[in-house]
Amino acid sequence: MRNVKYTDSLNFRCLENLRETSLDVGLVHTGREHCKPSHVFSGIREEYIIHFILSGSGFYSARGNTYTLSPGQMFLIYPGEPISYGSDEYDPWSYSWIGFNGIRVDAILKQCGFSHNTLVLPSPDKELFMPCIDSILEHKTLTYANDLYREACLLKIFSILAEYHASVKKAGAERYAYSTGVYVELAVDYIKVMYMHGIKVADIAENIGISRAHLNHSFQKELGMSVQKFLIDYRMHKAANMLVSTGMSVKEVSSQVGYDDQLTFSKAFKKKFGISPRDYRGHTDTMDKFSEKQ
Repeated sequence: MRNVKYTDSLNFRCLENLRETSLDVGLVHTGREHCKPSHVFSGIREEYIIHFILSGSGFYSARGNTYTLSPGQMFLIYPGEPISYGSDEYDPWSYSWIGFNGIRVDAILKQCGFSHNTLVLPSPDKELFMPCIDSILEHKTLTYANDLYREACLLKIFSILAEYHASVKKAGAERYAYSTGVYVELAVDYIKVMYMHGIKVADIAENIGISRAHLNHSFQKELGMSVQKFLIDYRMHKAANMLVSTGMSVKEVSSQVGYDDQLTFSKAFKKKFGISPRDYRGHTDTMDKFSEKQ
């Protein structure tokens, strides 16, 4: 029999190796963690796991696809399949999770919107499911009463996910009259005009009249990336062009592409191109002089 383990530290809280009290659906482990930058797991899990992104960003790779994830999203891991996931180097994520098994799991996951072809979904507001996870962690003592309590909390989380999926599906049928491609096109047009004004994903979604979750879904479906990643990439390419075609300072370029903080801009630029803005400009100037001599 596995030894039940409870860990409670500054950045990691976890209850794991729980005994499976029901053949239908049983909790195996749960927790929450603020990950270190570039923290990566690769391997195969023995149970189903749903991760809920609470802050920061990261990636999830499974079945030949890689997803860039941000707060308000969740991803599913199937048992017995090779996967990897990891936190961003500059904006590492925090997430919570539930690990579970049981003969009813596939049917339950279907009602929550998951399938072998749909591993990433928008998640409900964290205020809805986090109290359940925190309650499970508080009821860590192995008693029969706590076994029942933890199972009830797990089922409540599934209830929240199923209800949320049903509401999103209904809202989508009623509100979203256009294809995801149309919404991506509208969003990209808005970004091209407004990127220098410090706009955020919420501003883009509000401007075109859809939810942030549906906008992210549209970008993932059409471009294979989040809205946030597209917005940052667009700004970085604009900045790179300004650095080599104008005499503006790095601070001025930063402001021109929507960043009030030069340090934040420089970190994002280095993450994108692997080189600082100043070094990028110097490297490009050197290459130009070299080309002129040839």
